Amino acid sequence: MKAILSLLTAASLGMGVAHAQQKLIPAQSEILFVAKQMGVPVEGRFKKFDAQVVFDPLKPETSKIAFTVDIASATMGAPETDSELPKATWFDTARFPQATFQSSSVKSLERGKFEVVGKLTIKGNTQDALVPVTLTQSGANTTASGVLPIKRLAFKIGENEWADTSLVANDVQVKFKLLLSGVGKF
Repeated sequence: MKAILSLLTAASLGMGVAHAQQKLIPAQSEILFVAKQMGVPVEGRFKKFDAQVVFDPLKPETSKIAFTVDIASATMGAPETDSELPKATWFDTARFPQATFQSSSVKSLERGKFEVVGKLTIKGNTQDALVPVTLTQSGANTTASGVLPIKRLAFKIGENEWADTSLVANDVQVKFKLLLSGVGKF
């Protein structure tokens, strides 16, 4: 029986049915968010996140990407602001501790550039998202970087008096740089 399982596994690997999973290296990765408050750019970051990535650069259409962000790990570097972010008006981390992204398709655009389409869920609100990603390789590791523009009000981030876009702009840029191990050559 063990021999049959080994043969089936080897056969499926040879046929491209199984893919190696890449590993996120969180200590060398970052997710930032940039918004404008009264016209001035302000930056924050998420300190805790994880990803499950099965990516084949030669067959990107077979790839699957799932991302989870611990929303309570958001910081803007100022204690008074950081104490506001978890509240119901902003991220409501008591009810919605995580934001998630689940890919539905990955398409190669040109060498090292990809388009990832999927569902982004923040604060219980799900929206379609198109994420442009650039991959660069350095030795055994690959960096995936990009900028995902979102509309904060579509996710009910900054409600009540904070829904006024003259105070905090609706446009938010989510910038990411993710170091991955195990991505093949492309």
